[in-house]
Amino acid sequence: MSKLLTIWLFIAKHKYLITILLFAAIIGFLDENSAIRRLGYAREISRLQSEIEKYRAEYEENTKKLNELSTNPDAIEQIAREKYLMKKPNEDIYVFKDK
Repeated sequence: MSKLLTIWLFIAKHKYLITILLFAAIIGFLDENSAIRRLGYAREISRLQSEIEKYRAEYEENTKKLNELSTNPDAIEQIAREKYLMKKPNEDIYVFKDK
């Protein structure tokens, strides 16, 4: 009985500290919106935003290329020669690859 009494006295003496620690444990680790999950969500949001910016820049570049292709016939020839290795008659193509 003396152990139970000493435990009860310890709880009564430190009730505010125990309450604060219990609250911090629930908020920090056990809750659905815990601090650990919030940090993970923030990290994922920043990663996804950087990915969005990358795709937005790629979209802008491709839109510029498409506009150039639709207005400039020389651009079509340039892409055909560079990307698909097409050539004019009586013309030789040499392809150099970097290692």
